[in-house]
Amino acid sequence: MSKPISEFIEKYYLHFNAAALVDASKGYVAHLKDGGKMMITLAGAMSTAELGKILAEMIRQDKVDFISCTGANLEEDLMNLVAHSHYERVPHYRDLTPQEEWALLERGLNRVTDTCIPEEEAFRRLQKHIYEIWKDADNKGERYFPHEYMYKMILSGVLEQYYEIPRENSWMIAAAEKNLPIVVPGWEDSTMGNIFASYCIKGDLKFSTMKSGIEYMAYLADWYTKNSGGKGVGFFQIGGGIAGDFPICVVPMLYQDMEMHDIPFWSYFCQISDSTTSYGSYSGAVPNEKITWGKLDITTPKFIVESDATICAPLMFSYILENS
Repeated sequence: MSKPISEFIEKYYLHFNAAALVDASKGYVAHLKDGGKMMITLAGAMSTAELGKILAEMIRQDKVDFISCTGANLEEDLMNLVAHSHYERVPHYRDLTPQEEWALLERGLNRVTDTCIPEEEAFRRLQKHIYEIWKDADNKGERYFPHEYMYKMILSGVLEQYYEIPRENSWMIAAAEKNLPIVVPGWEDSTMGNIFASYCIKGDLKFSTMKSGIEYMAYLADWYTKNSGGKGVGFFQIGGGIAGDFPICVVPMLYQDMEMHDIPFWSYFCQISDSTTSYGSYSGAVPNEKITWGKLDITTPKFIVESDATICAPLMFSYILENS
């Protein structure tokens, strides 16, 4: 079997962050081969960075068992799916003046670094369909998690009329078809979360129609308890923030607060981040700090790749797909 990415990085990625990338990728492969499960956490704007092109294949090939992501990553994969041709790149974004930024706003373009998301074609195109699903549940007195409503919308087929990229490049389609477990901490901070809140404030929907973050933690706790036997569950963190902070806490919560003293620690840890260690920076903290919080064991394989996830994650996922 040809392994072009593996051969390339094993030949040239020999030191420093490059070597850490190789070591972490090999550790991921070893964890899966030993029967372990893996959580991937998505921070930042990885969906707008089109990580779905390879993350979807990771999901299809059962290389990821659980995802924690921000509300932005949950919705932006679908926005790219239905409005890709309307996106605009702004390679010179560092040079934009406040007036030029305002001009983008007036055109309905919301900028994420060098990429502008079109409000009308992306947000509003999704809004009318997700609202119908929310309203149907609201009328029936049913309650679901944010990602479950998204799954319902995807699997209903109502978005297919808008597809502007190959469906195999959408990680959310792959996840919905697998019914992959997801937690979306802080979903209220997303565009769809804001839209849902607006309907509740107007009295059109009930707040209780959307399950809460506390319920997400209970959902994760139940999953972790049932799946952490044997080799255990690894933790592959892309970026920092709540997407990583929220789920990693399930272990000390179970051990300390639930007093389940036989609960295993996370059995593999890797973080890709450009955050540097500084005073009080959790995103930039070295993995050993997590030992003091009861999240990782002394013997847990730990890796930090201090680099840009948009560069490193596709390489690492390619290596994992070629070797496991």
